[in-house]
This record gives sequence, structure tokens and C-alpha cells, in this order.
Amino acid sequence: MTDDERAIRNLVETWMTASKAGDVATVLSLMADDAIFMVPGQKPFGKEAFRVASEGLKEAGIDGRSEIQELRILGDWAYLRNHLEVTVTPPDGGRPLRRSGYTLTILRKTAEGRWVLVRDANLLTEVPDSAAG
Repeated sequence: MTDDERAIRNLVETWMTASKAGDVATVLSLMADDAIFMVPGQKPFGKEAFRVASEGLKEAGIDGRSEIQELRILGDWAYLRNHLEVTVTPPDGGRPLRRSGYTLTILRKTAEGRWVLVRDANLLTEVPDSAAG
């Protein structure tokens, strides 16, 4: 495994750990200022909208797992195809929302040598209760 591949895998692991801990600042530090996210049913949105949405989930319980399916590094650019499973439990103890699916993420290596997310197409969909377990 190359240093760049290890750094990108660490970015994904750090993102998941910070998300579970409600550490929005760490997640934001892993993305470029011009990051764009694409999710089903919404117009693409940037880092600030991501921050606002994440702040709204800080009190929720977030759990999940990530499995990188493909990772390619092309100089100072990389892409990864990832399978995610995420469960968000409302702070009031309401019904957990489970989502599962794939993402396609584009990353860029900064002048300082850090990898950051610049584009993310998130194709997660809700997992029906009957499929849980």
C-alpha cells in the first residue's frame, strides 16, 4: 500500500469516527472549501450547507461502517467507490433511520500534501425496517 493510499484510507476512517462522535469540525477539515455533495432528490450543495445539516445531527446517535470497494490515485487526484451503511438514531429515542448504498468520491492532494474531499456523489437510500437485522 502506498503512502497516498494509506492517507486516503485514513481520511475515510477519520471521517467515520468523527461522524459517530458528532465532531463536525474534524469532518469539515477533511474537505476542500469548494467541496460539492450530490444526494438523491436535492440540488448539489457545498461545505456550508453540509456544516449546517451536520450541526443539526450533533445530538443524534450516528453509527455506521464503510467499505472501500475501489481506490485509484492519479497524481494529485484520486477517486474512491465506497459502500456505506449508516444508522441515525434521533436524540428523543425515535425510530432509527438506516441508510445503505454507494458513494463515488473525488479527492485532491493539497499543496501541503493532505488529501481532501472535493466532490461526493452519495447514493445511499433508506433501508426498510423489514431488511434490518
